[in-house]
Amino acid sequence: MNRPKIFSAFLSIILLTIFLGCASTQKQEGVGEYVDDTVITAKVKAAIMGDSSLKATEINVETFKGVVQLSGFVNSQSDINRAIDLARGVQGVTSVKNDMRLK
Repeated sequence: MNRPKIFSAFLSIILLTIFLGCASTQKQEGVGEYVDDTVITAKVKAAIMGDSSLKATEINVETFKGVVQLSGFVNSQSDINRAIDLARGVQGVTSVKNDMRLK
């Protein structure tokens, strides 16, 4: 093989390795999914902060592949229901897991 073919083959192997390394699995997000989840988390937090009846500092938000998990301690069941409804209303949210507890 001449040098250009060897270089081309080497470059193809490197690119294939990089792309496969960035792919998602069931337990690990790809780069694009991580960015999407970060945006979803920010939108859910903004929705919760925008609601005057909820204390945003008491509710933690995490997102993995579109699934939002809400946790923390709140004052009432209505606060839990309101936070879940706000999270479900954000574009990109596939489901909401509730791990919030009453004080």
